[in-house]
Amino acid sequence: MKKTAIQTVLVFLLVVTLHSSTGLPAPAKDPFKGLDAYILKAMKDWELPGLAVAVVKDDKVLLAKGYGLREVGNTDPVDENTLFAIGSNTKAFTATALALLVQDKKLSWDDPVTNYLKGFQLYDPYVTREIMVRDLLSHRSGLGRRGDALWYGQDFSRDEILRRVRFLKPNSSFRSQYGYQNIMFLAAGQIIPAVAAVSWDNFIKERIFKPLGMNRSNTSTKDLQAVDNVAAPHTKKNGKVVAIPYRNIDNIAPAGSINSSVMEMAQWHRFQMGNGTYAGTKILDPAVLRVTHDPHIVMPVGPDRKKEFPTNHFIAYGLGWVLEDYRGRLIIWHNGGIDGMLSQQGFLPEENLGVVVLTNSDRNRLDAALFYRIVDAFLGEPVKDWSQTFMAQAKEGEAKAEEARKKTAESRVQNTKPSLDVANYCGMYENKMYGTAEVKSEAGTLLLYFNSKPMGV
Repeated sequence: MKKTAIQTVLVFLLVVTLHSSTGLPAPAKDPFKGLDAYILKAMKDWELPGLAVAVVKDDKVLLAKGYGLREVGNTDPVDENTLFAIGSNTKAFTATALALLVQDKKLSWDDPVTNYLKGFQLYDPYVTREIMVRDLLSHRSGLGRRGDALWYGQDFSRDEILRRVRFLKPNSSFRSQYGYQNIMFLAAGQIIPAVAAVSWDNFIKERIFKPLGMNRSNTSTKDLQAVDNVAAPHTKKNGKVVAIPYRNIDNIAPAGSINSSVMEMAQWHRFQMGNGTYAGTKILDPAVLRVTHDPHIVMPVGPDRKKEFPTNHFIAYGLGWVLEDYRGRLIIWHNGGIDGMLSQQGFLPEENLGVVVLTNSDRNRLDAALFYRIVDAFLGEPVKDWSQTFMAQAKEGEAKAEEARKKTAESRVQNTKPSLDVANYCGMYENKMYGTAEVKSEAGTLLLYFNSKPMGV
C-alpha cells in the first residue's frame, strides 16, 4: 500500500516536472476578459473610427465583432459583416489559387513562368529564363520594392504593367535575399487566365469565395458599389481624421484588391487551419497547401523588429504568408495596407488559433497590437499593452520625421531663382518604364503631370 502511494506521488511529480519544463504557460481561463474595454480605449488613443475582429479556435468562430463607426460623421456601426479592404492579405489568396491549379495538375510550383506568360521578360535574361512560379509568390525575384509607381495611381492595364517590368533594374541578385514585390504577385495572378481561361477575379470568386461561403467578399472597389455595410477608408489631414475615397487597384489586384469582413475571413482561417478542408469538405490537398506555409526566403530581423519582439529568433516568407516564431510557437501571418485601411491576420497551427483584425484608418497600428494582445491572452502570457508599445514607437517615428522636415526647411537657401527662364523647363519627358511626364508653366509656376495626372508644384 505504501509502495503504491509512493509510486503515485512520483508519477505525479514527474508529470508536473515535464509540464513545467516546457516553459509554456497554461492557456488563460477567459482570454476575452477586458477585451472590449481595451479595444475602446485603444481606438480612442489612435483616433480610429472603426474596426472589426474575429477569433477562430479549434474550427469554431469564438468571436466576430465590430467596434466603432464605418465612417466619421455618420452613425452606422461596424459589425462582423462590414466590408473592409484587406490590402496585401490578398496575397495569400493568390498563392492558394495557384495551389489549386497545382492540385489540378495544370502547373507545377517549379515551372518556368515563361511557360505560361509568353513574352514575360525581366531586366536580367538569366532571371527571365530561370524564374519559377514559386519565386513570384515568395519575394525573392531580386527586384525588391521597386516599380510600385507603375500601378499606384496609374491607368496601365495588368498586361501593360507586366510588359514594362522588363525595364525595372534589380537591387539584389536573384534568390539571394528577401525583397517585397507587388508586381510579381500580379504576374502570378496573370498565370491563372493563361492556364484556366478565367480571370484571376473570377477564379478567386468561384474556387475560393464560393466554397468557403464568402458570399459578400469581392475583388474590386467597383464591386463595393452594389453592396451595403461597407467601411469607409480614413486618414489624417491637418491633424484631423477624415474619410477618403477608396483607391482602385484593379491593375495590381492579385497583390492587394480583396474586400472582406471578419466573419468571412474567419471562414478563410478555418480552411487554412483545417489543412484545406472547410466544413467537412476537402477543397485543397493538405500537402499542396502546406507548401504555401513553408519558408522560402529568410527575412531580415531588423533592430526595430528585435526591439518589439526580443524573444523571436527567425522570420521568413512562404508563399503569400510570413512565418515567424513567437513565444515558442509558429505564427503564419500577413498584414495589409492601402489608402485608409490597415489589417492583420494570422494563425498558430499548433494552437488551432486564428485572429483577424480589420481597421478603417491608415494611421494606426492597432491591427497588429490587437492581434498580439489576443494571441498572448490565449497562450496565457502576461498581459502586455501592445497598443501603447506601438504608440510610443509611432510617436518616436513622427518626431524623427518632423525633425528631418525641419532640417530640410532650414537648409533651403532663401530667395533663389531658376538658372533658366521658366519656359525652358517646360515640355514632355519620357521614361521607357514609367511613361510620360509633362512640365507646364501656369502663372509663372512649374507644374508636373505624370501620365496626364497632376502631381503638383
